[in-house]
Amino acid sequence: MQMLLSTNIRFPNLGIELKNVPSGIDVFGFWIAFYGMIIGLGMLCGWLIAQWMAKRTSQDPEIYLDFALVAIIVSVIGARLYYVVFALDEFINDPIQIFNTRSGGLAIYGGIIGGVLSAVIYAKVKKYSFWLLADTASIGLLTGQIIGRWGNFFNREAFGKYTNGLFAMQLDIRDVAYDFRNTIVNLQNKYEGKPDALARILEIRENTVLVDGVEYIQVHPTFLYESVWNLILLLILIVYTKRKRFDGEIVLLYLMGYALGRVWIEGLRTDQLFLWNTPIAVSQLLSAIIVIVCLILLVWKKRKS
Repeated sequence: MQMLLSTNIRFPNLGIELKNVPSGIDVFGFWIAFYGMIIGLGMLCGWLIAQWMAKRTSQDPEIYLDFALVAIIVSVIGARLYYVVFALDEFINDPIQIFNTRSGGLAIYGGIIGGVLSAVIYAKVKKYSFWLLADTASIGLLTGQIIGRWGNFFNREAFGKYTNGLFAMQLDIRDVAYDFRNTIVNLQNKYEGKPDALARILEIRENTVLVDGVEYIQVHPTFLYESVWNLILLLILIVYTKRKRFDGEIVLLYLMGYALGRVWIEGLRTDQLFLWNTPIAVSQLLSAIIVIVCLILLVWKKRKS
C-alpha cells in the first residue's frame, strides 16, 4: 500500500493531533523519505556520542571514527539481511526490492549482529581490546537506536495492537503498511498458523474510528515505547560507565537491558518477523536468549574479576 504524502496522526487520549505529518520531502523532483534521513542522523549522533565517551574514558576518539566507517556499512547490510531473511514472501516475486530501503525494512538485531562482527574484526586487526571497543561503541549504537526509531513514526510502521490506553495513537487506515480492509479469508490465509498475529490484526480492524470522514486505526505507538526505554537505558549506562568493574560490562548491560525491553515491546507489535513456518516471533525469541546469555556472562565475568 502506497503511503500518503502527508496525513494527520492523533493521540486522542492525550488531546494531541498532529496535522499533515509528511513522510518525506521532495528535492528537485526526487522524493527523500524521512526514514532514511532519521536513520542517518542517528548514525551521526551515535558516532559523536561514542567519540565523547572515548574521551571521557581516556581513549583515542579517532579510533571510533575509523571503526564507525566500517561498522555503519556492515550494520546497515546486516539490518537489511535480517529483515529479508525472515520476510522472504515480500521479495520472492520482486527481488530487486531487497535493495529498496527507503520505505523501511531494517531490523535492529541484524544491525547489532553486524556491529558485533565489525568490532571483532576491527579489534583483531588493530590489536585493540574488543571489550573496551564494544563498551564504548554500544553507547553510540544505543543513541542511534533512540533517534532511528522515529523513522518508524514518519513511515507509519512498527506500531502495536489495538489499545484505548493513555498513549493510544490513531493512524489513517489508508496510510499504513497493512491492508486492514482486506477480506477475512485473505487475512486468514496470510496468517495461517499464527492465530495470535491474526487476532491482533482483526482486533485493530474491528476497532477503527471515524474522525471527520477519515477512518483511523488505534494502536500502541511501540516505536515510542522503545525509544523512551532506550533513552532511560542510555542515561543509566552513561552514569554507570565510571563505576564499571571490567571491560565488557557496559556492552553486556546494554544488550541485556535492550533485549529485556524488546521482549515486552515485541509482544505488542503487529509487524513481527516470524521464525520460518512457525508462530514464533523471531526477535522476541532472540531477545529472551540474549537476556539469559548476557546475565550468565555478567555473573561469570564479575566473579572472575
